[in-house]
Amino acid sequence: MTSHHSRTWAPKGSTPVVRFNGASRGRISMAALVCFKSGERSRLIYRPRIQGHHRGAHRGFTWQDYRDLLVRAHLQLGGPVVVIWDNLNVHRCSRLREYAADHDWLTIVQLPSYAPDLNPVEGIWSLLRRSTTANVVFRDRDHLVRAVRSGLRRIQRRTDLLEGCLAETGLSLNTTTERKGQ
Repeated sequence: MTSHHSRTWAPKGSTPVVRFNGASRGRISMAALVCFKSGERSRLIYRPRIQGHHRGAHRGFTWQDYRDLLVRAHLQLGGPVVVIWDNLNVHRCSRLREYAADHDWLTIVQLPSYAPDLNPVEGIWSLLRRSTTANVVFRDRDHLVRAVRSGLRRIQRRTDLLEGCLAETGLSLNTTTERKGQ
């Protein structure tokens, strides 16, 4: 819950200092899908996972959590889903690959190693860090969750931001290249 550093102001000659209690009461993880389809508005589908300090609890998303997110996307989009994923160990899990193989509506494409610049979701996290969570010290976990959800809803409504995240990767939705004059 420590703040992300951004620009701020202070009287000349004095450094701004924000004090906060470094104790944390759990962990918050987010998973998101940025969905693009030619001729339709872009969408952002996300899911938070809030964990406490329980022994044996998973510290992040499990393959079942990602599976549930993909099912949710499939239901919301009403059609087949092609997922382009980075090399997070859970994304490469054999059980998740088996699930994808058993469902013809789901295709998984793996990004090359160390290629966050090809992942549009990284742009979403960057937008969130620069706007919603920059220079904010959160009172508690609930304050952080409310702020992140509010920021994601703002990004969700701005399809130009979502499309900008795709454009930043250099990727496009065109599967064929058209030549001029043909």
